[in-house]
Amino acid sequence: MHWPRYTPLQPQISLSRITEERRNQRGPERVTMVTTHTHITLSLLLFHILPATTTQVDDLIDDVIVATNRGRVRGTRLPVPGGGYVRAFLGIPYGNPPIGELRFRPPQPADGWTGVLHATRYPNSCLQPQDTLFPGFRGAEMWNPNTKMSEDCLYLNIWTPPPLFKTHPKRPKSSPPGSSLAPVMVWIYGGGFTTGTASLDLYDGQFLSQSEGVVVVSMNYRLGPLGFLSLPESEGVRGNAGMLDQRLALYWVANNIAAFGGDPSKVTLFGESAGSASVGLHLLSPGSHGLFNRAILQSGSPNTPWAVITQQQAWNRSLSLGRLLGCPLAPLAVLEQCLQRAHPEDIIKQQYSVLSLPTLLALPFPPSVDHNFLPDMPEVLLRTGHFLKTEVLIGLNQDEGTYFLVYGAPGYDITSQSLISRENFLKGVDLVLPGFSDVTRETAIFQYTDWSDENSGMKNRDLLGRMLGDRDFNCPVLEFAQRYTEHGGKARLFLFDHHSSTNPWPAWMGVMHGYEIEFVFGMPLNRTLGYLEEEVVMSRRMMKYWANMARTGNPSIEEGDWPLFTVDQQEYITLNSSPPHTQKRLAAHQCQFWNNFLPKLQDITVSVDELEQQWRNHFHRWMSYMLEWKNYYSDHSLSSPEGQKQQDCDQRPLEP
Repeated sequence: MHWPRYTPLQPQISLSRITEERRNQRGPERVTMVTTHTHITLSLLLFHILPATTTQVDDLIDDVIVATNRGRVRGTRLPVPGGGYVRAFLGIPYGNPPIGELRFRPPQPADGWTGVLHATRYPNSCLQPQDTLFPGFRGAEMWNPNTKMSEDCLYLNIWTPPPLFKTHPKRPKSSPPGSSLAPVMVWIYGGGFTTGTASLDLYDGQFLSQSEGVVVVSMNYRLGPLGFLSLPESEGVRGNAGMLDQRLALYWVANNIAAFGGDPSKVTLFGESAGSASVGLHLLSPGSHGLFNRAILQSGSPNTPWAVITQQQAWNRSLSLGRLLGCPLAPLAVLEQCLQRAHPEDIIKQQYSVLSLPTLLALPFPPSVDHNFLPDMPEVLLRTGHFLKTEVLIGLNQDEGTYFLVYGAPGYDITSQSLISRENFLKGVDLVLPGFSDVTRETAIFQYTDWSDENSGMKNRDLLGRMLGDRDFNCPVLEFAQRYTEHGGKARLFLFDHHSSTNPWPAWMGVMHGYEIEFVFGMPLNRTLGYLEEEVVMSRRMMKYWANMARTGNPSIEEGDWPLFTVDQQEYITLNSSPPHTQKRLAAHQCQFWNNFLPKLQDITVSVDELEQQWRNHFHRWMSYMLEWKNYYSDHSLSSPEGQKQQDCDQRPLEP
């Protein structure tokens, strides 16, 4: 979920843990020849999981072997705190290492192997910067990679319930008699397309799988320039390699998940932040259709201002990166070779330098319109109805914007109440709205100021967070829901407004971006973590909602308790420790401002600016013409006898 802070002079990244080692995960240390007469003793058994749930060797019994279309894999039977167990398969390769000439290019399916691959520990995380702004602070460091980083990172993880499907207590009554396959839920992590890894403690799929009888899958995908660099007119480096990584993992699921007890005809994508935007992009991308059936979007959508850039922007940033790395920009083949040979640490370090304006949401290399994975800008595809029509669950957290304020907005920190002066509020607006015209900026300030108390430090603090949350999360997500339902999709909406009792951030930050995830994955079920009993109940209910969405396309626990979102009614459910409550028109006033009023104002001001610029251009051309005419006239005059007499007269000294 973490989005790195953008600082033009000193990017907040640390690469001390980055390694260049590109070990072949299908080498001897992970592949063992097994026969019926061979007994394998595992020397290293998982896990980079929560310390409180780390399973000792003696607790892991009856390892299992499953045949995939690339070779056999060995997982393990993992007891789940609170009772029961799951089968875990960690670090299964779905793509070949994207190194050397494969850097920046679309992924290739993993080569096969002989013997049995030990899928018993989390794999490498993809290369990325790390958050070092708050050393030792759990709230920040929990998002940093917890496995070593490498370009060799195209692996996925699977948690599957016990193979007792015909009598499994979690099988819905509506399942066909004798049905033996469970719904599949594929998780896509967030992190601004710049950071993130599937192995975070927060994304441990064991509780969700065991509690709801679903198969949970997560995958790593390339990030930053390594995942999204795009070169002009290049057939091989067209951009969006990270999105194609995700798609290749979905192909792997389609071809292999039945062997793990999963139903390939019931695959639901779910993700948060940039992971949620990724889910939305797969809904928009024709090449991904048919690989999944339903979708859950948590705090992000493909039409947000930060999620997608134009092809020209992607090219400009990629060429800027090449220039920063000392590569020749032409010919194209030489540039590509230079970038492929560049040290990965240098690529990661230099990526923020391609941004021209400071901003709180710094995404130097997000997905782009490549006319392959993504045929057009998301807002165009949504407006014209070019997307997969299915059932989706869409949601937001109450305080989406506060997390980003402590990563660069002046006056904000995690050790105080962050009471913000009017001066710092106005400076913060420039970071929330980079590149906005003076008119639109002043209009937004007017909208997000309490004019009865404009110097209140508390109100300035909260309203800047609300401005960022509305502009970059709430209103784009609600616009997505409206467009999706207008064209035949079925959507349900939620607002998560519970402040976790274990949240380490200051209380003023509220129900933050990313802090519903722990309840979706069932972390409160681990009693050693100290959650309240009401949070355990809430987490079980949320897991049930998410799993029901995967099973039937309707998250409702009871018939009719979660209404469909419609443009007219715009109903949504609040999710917290109380019983779910239906409300209408979430953030209606604010989103009327961002989605309707401000775009019209921008069109007007842009038109005025264009007219002024046209006038200035005409004026400068006229002045240039007049200067040329004057020079021509002077030259012509001086070359004539009359002109020469006049010049002599002009040069005669004045009489005293």
